[in-house]
Parts: sequence; structure tokens; C-alpha cells
Amino acid sequence: MLFNSLEFVIFLPLVFFLYWFITNRHLKLQNLLIVLASYTFYGWWDWRFLSLILFSTVIDFTIGNLLRTESKDVVRKIYLWISIVVNLGFLGFFKYYNFFIESFQDAFTFIGKPIEINSLNIILPVGISFYTFQTLSYTIDVYKRKLEPTKDIIAFSAFVSFFPQLVAGPIERATNLLPQFYSPRKFDYENAVNGMRQILWGLFKKIVIADNCAKYANIIFNNSDDYSGSTLLMGALFFTFQIYGDFSGYSDIAIGTSRLFGFNLMQNFAFPYFSRDMAEFWRRWHISLSTWFRDYLYIPLGGSRGGTKMKVRNTFIIFIVSGFWHGANWTFIIWGFLNALYFLPLLLLKRNRVNTDIVAEGRLFPNIKEIFQMAVTFLLAVLAWIFFRANSMDQAFQYIGDIFSLELFSIPEVFSLEVFLLVLLFTIIEWFGRTKQFAIENLDKLNKYLRWSFYMGLIILMFVFTGEEQEFIYFQF
Repeated sequence: MLFNSLEFVIFLPLVFFLYWFITNRHLKLQNLLIVLASYTFYGWWDWRFLSLILFSTVIDFTIGNLLRTESKDVVRKIYLWISIVVNLGFLGFFKYYNFFIESFQDAFTFIGKPIEINSLNIILPVGISFYTFQTLSYTIDVYKRKLEPTKDIIAFSAFVSFFPQLVAGPIERATNLLPQFYSPRKFDYENAVNGMRQILWGLFKKIVIADNCAKYANIIFNNSDDYSGSTLLMGALFFTFQIYGDFSGYSDIAIGTSRLFGFNLMQNFAFPYFSRDMAEFWRRWHISLSTWFRDYLYIPLGGSRGGTKMKVRNTFIIFIVSGFWHGANWTFIIWGFLNALYFLPLLLLKRNRVNTDIVAEGRLFPNIKEIFQMAVTFLLAVLAWIFFRANSMDQAFQYIGDIFSLELFSIPEVFSLEVFLLVLLFTIIEWFGRTKQFAIENLDKLNKYLRWSFYMGLIILMFVFTGEEQEFIYFQF
């Protein structure tokens, strides 16, 4: 079920009514309703894959309780590895089986000994990368004794399948989200209003910004051989705003929807395109995944505690694994590798923690230095996104090569003044709201007439500029 679909417009109020007016006096009934609603939400796409969520839930719930009673380190480690192997095994089979088979065949062909291995027609379950990492955080934290294992199977099932963030995050930690299912929730009007405001902003990002940019990004990337360098650059810019509007829009809707039910999810985006270097960018982009890799991969590998070689090695590992997490294609791996290269000078010069504040905090506009830093960081991100969007390595390198030609200074053949103005308006709103959790959070400070005029303006723009309904990009991951 898509957030921007008619089905969800019916589904959300119905679940909200049952949650607050029918089951509001019984915590277990509320949690059970969340489980049933979540399974309905996910099963709307393909009910057959509900068995994967159910199996993952049962495995990790069981492992958690086995870890509760086991004191021997060797046995505890075996239990942990059962959880890791089962969860990553499912993820690896559905997402990477054909990739490894094809890469294996290409390697043998390269050395002159071609082999034939049949690939499988596998459907990738939506959101499997997200809920797999979420359940793994539970067993790992229980193993490390950072979290008390739960005995409540309904609460745990609700944690694993919580429908607002089930399909595309944020990837919540068990230490943050699971305890929220233990405590009675009371309806908070102000929190609910703020949630509706964040949902509205997320829908605007998706429908007006992402989907309109997608139209032109798809035209240019799908016919990249036919266009000049300036047009190809325009296509990369369209995709840059498409993926941000699409993914951060989903996160806003997920976080806002959670607030309607009395839950608080972590912030997943913090205005990354206003970053002054790539280290800051990665502290602001897909925060739930970045911090997951930091805590469960980077730090266990040694983090920054060792020498320079270890820091460099660990940095490349997490960026390459992050790229591979996004998809079974060499383009994603190169995207991760390129971001590691961006990060490397900052790491070696010990400048990766310089920009930890908000850009131009307390000021209306950035200074010349900040403008230059943001421009360079943004252009580096645009270049990396080409690998992320390209269908193959050949297309990515050809695309970049064609950009850096004399035709870069020609007039683009594909351009939309409407989309340009919409993106400009969007960027201005984001800039003035950059100190908040989301851009229009501070609208409650305006008088009600201005506030409601702004809301109606966003809604009108969504109706005027709505295009063909498109799935969120991160559904494929």
C-alpha cells in the first residue's frame, strides 16, 4: 500500500478510529490492532511475503528469550549467529542470489572459461532490507545486554511490523521503539497536529517535488545517448532532488503517521543538501542507516580507535557495504566507494567532525565560505547520484564523460521552468526551516490565517502538479 494512494487515505483514518476509540483502554488490544493493520498494509502488496516477516519475528523473539536464560558466552554467541545467518540469509537469497550468480559467470568468462548457471526469477520482497536490519538490532542489543529481551510476542510483532516505517524506514532501534509498545499511549493533540503537518510536508515532497523531477530524470537517463552534456547535467540535478524528495518525503510521512498513534521515531533526514562537507552530508542523510552501520559494523571493526590504516579500511568497508545494501548492482558498490573517497581527505586531515552545527545558525543567510562549501558538497553528491541512478557501469561512465564535454555549455534540450520554480520554492522553505526536525514544523508560530493559507497552498500545488502515481524509490531496497 502506498502512502500517496487512495487505499491509504481510507486505511489511515479507519485504523486511527479503531485505535483511539475502540481499543484505547487496552494496551494489548492496541498493539494487536497495530500488528493486524501492519500485516494488512504490507500484505496489500503481496500477502505471500507476510510469512517472511512472521518467520523473522518468531526467530528473533525466540533467540532473545534464549539469550535471557543463557549465561555461557559460547552458547550466547551461537544463538546470535543463528539470528544473523537466518536474517541475512533471507536477505541474501532474495536480493543478491542472481547478482552473485551473474558475477560468478562474468568472472569465468573473463578468464576464458565461460560457464552456465541458471538464475532464478525472484521477486524482491518490499522493505526486506529495512525490517531485517531492525530485527537484527534487537538480537544484537540483547546479546550485548543493552536491552532486556521481551516476553510480549504481540509487542515484539508490532515493533517488527510497525506499518508507518515497515517498508522504507526509518530503521528503528529496539532500544528506542520497542519500549514504546509497553507503555499506555494517551492521545496528544499537539503531537497529532504536528504529525499531520509533517505528513502534509512529506506528501508535498513526494507528489510535487519527487514525482515531477522523476518525469524529466527518467526521460534523460533512459535516453542518455541522445542528449548534450548540459541536458545530462540537468538530468542528474532532477534525480538529485527526486531521490531526496522521495525518500525524505517517505520518512516524514512515516514519522508523522507514527505521531498520530503516540509513537516517536528518529529523525532520518536533517537537510543534507545544506551540508558543508561530505562528512556532514552523511550525518544528515538516511541517519537511521548511517548510525546502524556505525554502531553495528564500524565500531565492532575497531572504529577510529586504531591507526590510520584501520580507520581508512573501516571507512571503505562501511561505505561499500552501504552501497551494496542499496542494491545488487555494481553501480551501487561504486557509489559507496566514491563516497568513501570523498570522505577520505576529511578523515586523514581530521576534519570529519568540523561541521557539526547547523549552517548559518542564527543568521538569515550563509556567508561566502559556507556558500562555496555547500556548492562543492552538493556537486559531489550530484556526481555520485549518477552511479546510483544509472542502469549499468557503462552507462554511468558514459553519462559522466558526456557531461564533461564542450556541450556542457549548450542550452539544455530538456528543461521545465515549472519544476525549476517548484524546486526553488521547496529549497527556500527547507532553508528557513533547517533548524527544526522538518521544514514546516515552526508554522505553529504563525497566526492561524497565514498558517492555513500555507496549508491550502501546499494542497493546491499537490492537486495541480500531481502526476502519474509512482512507488517510492526505496521500496526496491
